[in-house]
Order: sequence, then C-alpha cells, then structure tokens
Amino acid sequence: MKKFVILLVTSFAISYGYSQTRGIGDSVFIIPRPVSFTLQKGYFILKPETAIISAGKNATDVSSFLSELLHENYGFSIKNNREKNLSAKSFISLSINKSANKLIGDEGYTLRVTAQKVVLSANTSKGLFYGIQTLMQLLPPKYNGDVQTKINRFHIPCLNITDYPRFGYRGMMLDVSRHFFTKDFIKKYIDEMAKYKFNVFHWHLTDDQGWRIEIKGLPELTKVGAWRVPRTGRYGTFQEPQPDEQATDGGYYTQDDIREIVNYAKQRFIDILPEIDVPAHSLALIASYPNLSCTQEKYAVTPQYSPPDIDDVLCVANDSTWLILDKIFTQVAELFPYEYIHTGGDEANRSFWMKDPKDVALMQKEGITKPAELQSYFEKKLEKLIISKGKKMIGWDEIVEGGLAPEAVVMSWRGMKGGIEAAKQGHEVIMTPILETYLSRKQGDPSVEPFGPGLLRLTTCYQFEPVPDGVDPKYILGGQASTWTERIPNYRHLEYMTWPRAMAISEVLWSPKSSRNWNDFARRVEQHFKYLDADSVKYSRSMYDPIVTAVKAEDDSMKIELTTEMPGLSIYYTFDGTDPDNFYAKYSRVPLDIPKGASEIRTISYSHGHVVSRQINYLLSDLKKDLEKKKNQ
Repeated sequence: MKKFVILLVTSFAISYGYSQTRGIGDSVFIIPRPVSFTLQKGYFILKPETAIISAGKNATDVSSFLSELLHENYGFSIKNNREKNLSAKSFISLSINKSANKLIGDEGYTLRVTAQKVVLSANTSKGLFYGIQTLMQLLPPKYNGDVQTKINRFHIPCLNITDYPRFGYRGMMLDVSRHFFTKDFIKKYIDEMAKYKFNVFHWHLTDDQGWRIEIKGLPELTKVGAWRVPRTGRYGTFQEPQPDEQATDGGYYTQDDIREIVNYAKQRFIDILPEIDVPAHSLALIASYPNLSCTQEKYAVTPQYSPPDIDDVLCVANDSTWLILDKIFTQVAELFPYEYIHTGGDEANRSFWMKDPKDVALMQKEGITKPAELQSYFEKKLEKLIISKGKKMIGWDEIVEGGLAPEAVVMSWRGMKGGIEAAKQGHEVIMTPILETYLSRKQGDPSVEPFGPGLLRLTTCYQFEPVPDGVDPKYILGGQASTWTERIPNYRHLEYMTWPRAMAISEVLWSPKSSRNWNDFARRVEQHFKYLDADSVKYSRSMYDPIVTAVKAEDDSMKIELTTEMPGLSIYYTFDGTDPDNFYAKYSRVPLDIPKGASEIRTISYSHGHVVSRQINYLLSDLKKDLEKKKNQ
C-alpha cells in the first residue's frame, strides 16, 4: 500500500509492568519461560566474595563459563572451587545429578535460590549451561565503562525453577550467501542464540549469490564462486554483471575458520547444521565449474536472484556432478560433527532437465515420467551419498514431491503442508513456515520499516505452533527461525530483523504450549530490551507502533481502528495533518468516524506519559483501497 512521507519520532526505552494472568512474577523476566516457577520471599546477594562450587569435571567446565560471564558483565573475579570446599557463607553450586532426574531429561535443570545459596543441578553439562542462561537473566544488564565504578552487589530473588525444553531441535538459520558475514559476526550471532536456549545453528553456506566454504581440491569454488560484482541499493533492481567488471564483493570461510566456529558453538552447546543447497540454487558452484549444469554455459555469480534463463540447476545425469558432490560432502562431513547435513532441494527449475539429452535419457532408462520424479531420483541418490559419510540428510519440503528419500528429514517452509505429508509418511520434520518464522519479512508497518517482503509481526511469531492438528508429535523434531539476507546487507540490520522476534520463537520451542501468554511475554520482552541495549545489540521496537486498520461500518461507511501489539499503551491521533502527541485526542478503543474533508490520519503511542513508538501516518484513500481489496478477496 502506498503511503506518504513519515515523520519519525524519537522514542525512549520505557519499562513498566503490565497486569496479566499466569505471569511469572513482576520482578522476573525470563525468556523462554520456565516450565515450573515459584517465587519465594527474600533475596540472595551476589557479591565478589561469593564462591562458585562445582562437582565433577563436567560441572567445572560450565562453572568456568559462568565465572567468565560474571567477570565480563560485572567485573567480578570469582574463583571456581571443587565440591569439597563448602566453607563459603555465600555460594553458587553447580552439580551433575548422580541419579538422573527423568523429568528434566538431557537439557533440563533445576534452580533453587535461597538467601544463603544458589543451587543449580542437571543431568548433563548441557542442562547446567541452560540453567546458567536463566541465572544470568535474574541479574541486571551488564555495566559498560570502568569496572571500578560498577556496583558490586546484586539481589537475586529467592525462587524454585524446574525447566526443560518442549522440543529437541530449536534452530536459527542464517543465510551467508546473499550477504557474507565475518567469522567474528558469526560468533556474536551464536552468543545471542545461546542466551535464549537455541541449540542448532543452521548455516546456509551456498546459493546462487555466493559459495562460502573452502573445499580442498576445488579451488575455483572460493576463487570464483565466493565473489560477485558489488551492488548497493534495493535488492532485485541490481544491474547484472557487466563485461570485464571485477567481482570484489563476497568472502568465504577457510576450513580452519569452520573448525574454530564449530568449536566455539560446541562450548555453548550449539550444533551447527551446514547447508549445501543442491540441485538448484547452485549458480555459484556452476560459475566455478560450468560443466555441472545442463547448458554448460559460463555464468558469473549473480548479485541478486538468478534470471530464469540462467541455468542454476545441476545436471542429474552428469558424472561430474556426482564426483564433485562426493568431494564436497566428504569434507563437509569431516568439518561438522553434527549428525545431519542439509542438502537444500528447494525451488529447482526442472525445465532445464527436460531440455538436456542426458537427463531425458536417464528418465527413460529409469522409467521416470515427471520432472519431480527426476528430482526424487537425485535426492535418493544424494541421501545414499550422505549416509555413506556417516550423516543423515535434511532437505526443504520440495523433496517430498516425486517421492521422499527413505530416511530424509523434511524442513517444511512453504507452510505446514509438506511437513504434514512427510510426518504422515513416518518421516521426521522440522517446522519453519514462511508466514510464522521467516525473520527476513518486515515486522511492522511498511511505511516505517526497511524494504523487505511480506509482514511477520512479533505476535504472529508467538502464535506459531510447530505441531499441526492430526500429526503425531513424535515426528516433529522442533522448529526454527529462518533469516534470508537478500535485503540484509550488514550485521546491524541482521540484529534488527532478529530481535525480539527470535525471542518469541525461542519460547514457542522451549516452553510448554499451555503456558503461552502474550501479555506476560510482552512484559518480559520489554525488559529484555535493556539487556540488548547493554550489549549494543540493535533491535526492533515495532511492538509499540500503532496498527492502523480500516473497517466497514453497518452503514457501509469506513471507520478506523487503532491497536498496538504491546498491551496497555495509549494511542493519540490527528486527522488535520498535524503531528499528534499526548495532548491530542486519545483513542478509546472504539472505531473512529472520519471527519468530513479529512484526507489522512497520523498516530503515535505513549506509555506512562512517554512516547514509545514511531509516528505512523496513512492516507485515507490508501486505507479505502486496502479495505476494498479485502472485500473482494
């Protein structure tokens, strides 16, 4: 919808508690919400003299991580002590259960805070690590500046927590092909994931726009495939590479970089799922080795979506295809210890196969009559290759078409349909539907949001339900937030598109479905903005922005409704072309009549007397067009 120029309003980081049902306590803001939580009277005082006591090597390794966090955030230099040293009057105890607590499983933990001690226990070091993430959220945001001026005592509320995840797969996907992100940025991304108990980093390493992983013996992949001509502006409008233009935009990760990042993630109990996207989205591979496509033409790596006349699909019947895929996946399997490899499989332009004599001959030989069945042939052969490397295969839901490979896991992105079909065939599924989990979509009003496809509000992320009706939950491994970076050219914008929506998905994947409560979650998100500010993480505040909607009255006239995602805000508005503040008319939750002669509405949100939103303006003519479109749909 077309809108006119918007006046942006400076907003303040305001934090207030809101009334809610089933809240977890006005002074506690844990995300994702724990399974069981009981707030007690009193506080434990964390101070420099507090001791950290660990029992056993596994607990000691995690307690060292806690010690580092306390030093990094608050300047504390707390030494780790073995269990035998219990003389400290104030201590934090970390221990592995000698007899496993079946309720909490491998990733759960129990946390008990009294006035004298903090006791964190789990069945595994992974569970202890997640307990530490909860403990850190009971402390204030870190202090920036001179350590000597920092407060040296913090109050942690007394409480009892029993916590464990709903799903075993809790992922975040990052596309580094469309825009390359450095090794240090990847580490920072992993750090932010760990704070919200995500446990799989899905790393989309290859696509038409760039090849990002070093493969020994295939030097052209990083010499040619990792680079494209530089372009700045609106993705999709870029000029294609010109003759003799230098390809200088891009980059790749060496195998040493990969090992370093894998080890870094392992220390934070995050597995890395590598993705090598084939048979389509393979232009960077084909630009490096032109004999792999059906046309065998020489192409340049594209700075945007591949034009339809460019063949970015591997030739299925070409022996060279399989020789190179074997070399690639052999090294990928060696670099990444995670049990799965993602092999893509999405959006293949199968028309090139139907024009290729070798692929047509292969179809005739195998009795294949449809292009989708030829892709199924490809996926089944690829799965055998992946299994031969000691791994399991994951593919996008297009691999369901034409017949699934026997042991393949399906990642469902085009809604739930592909995942439902795969689950009913007895295949495991990871849900990442585009309308609920794609963080590359705009998250607020298009008039004030950066350019991007579609709309995905924070509330919609929070409503995401990975287990569809009628599907056995045992086949749903979990879900993930997916971020494609066509329109995300730098890390600051990546952060903006990620937070706070990834918090909502973390709670969906970790916490019990029965405990989901939007008002309580919004209250906690507001407090977490302080943590993001302290860490200099950019985030979106669109949850505060007014949502302007045209509605049809009984007399067929148009009226205006105003809402916000954040509960408890006051919305002010004007119809006279002036900029509203809290001295103007306040919306009373009743649809507004439009004054005669008015041509626009301007809106803004306040919390407790302070402006918290951007100003959202609409031409009434555009709202009327939008209403007519809805009427005709």
